[in-house]
Amino acid sequence: MNFRHATKKFDPNKKISDEDFNFILETAYLSPSSFGIEPWRFLVIQNKKIREKIKNTSWGAKGKVMDASHFVILLARTAKDTKYDAEYLKNHFEKVHQFPNQAIEGILEMIENFQKSDFALLEDDRRMMDWSSKQTYIALANMMTSAAQIGIDSCPIEGFSIAEMNQLLREEGLLKDESFSISVMAAFGYRLQDAAKKIRRPYDDIVKWIE
Repeated sequence: MNFRHATKKFDPNKKISDEDFNFILETAYLSPSSFGIEPWRFLVIQNKKIREKIKNTSWGAKGKVMDASHFVILLARTAKDTKYDAEYLKNHFEKVHQFPNQAIEGILEMIENFQKSDFALLEDDRRMMDWSSKQTYIALANMMTSAAQIGIDSCPIEGFSIAEMNQLLREEGLLKDESFSISVMAAFGYRLQDAAKKIRRPYDDIVKWIE
């Protein structure tokens, strides 16, 4: 964790091996999510023309997207797929988990209560999107941590307009329906310069033990 930092400049001449990046992707793929619904998709953008468009659309990606070895866009599923009565959820529990119908009914009822009452997510689609997006950050954190474990640098990127990036992805055929929206992006590669010393608030101000 001391090695990991938000890398601002990547060495364009150094590339991550397929084996190492597949390992990083696997940690995202195996990440936990609320109710195990996996409300995400990971786009590995290696196409230079698309990267150039991202650079011109996202102010946070400038200086990183063209030089990074690998660039990932994390998509989050929208309310269309994550609402308790969505066809995606029923299919996910039936086809992926192969739960019996009675168990699926129970899980969907639990999700309904959670969305309606516990987290009050159904007041608008943005709340549902934010809930889904939270799950992608778990995968993002796992990717950055696993990368650091094997000496690979990364930088999470939120510096963009959601509407503009979604429009770009639609134009490139990467958002074909209303099931997904961009959540966050991340660049991976090797640092061009040493990282600054980490600065954090006092440990006791952050960690509180309740005995």
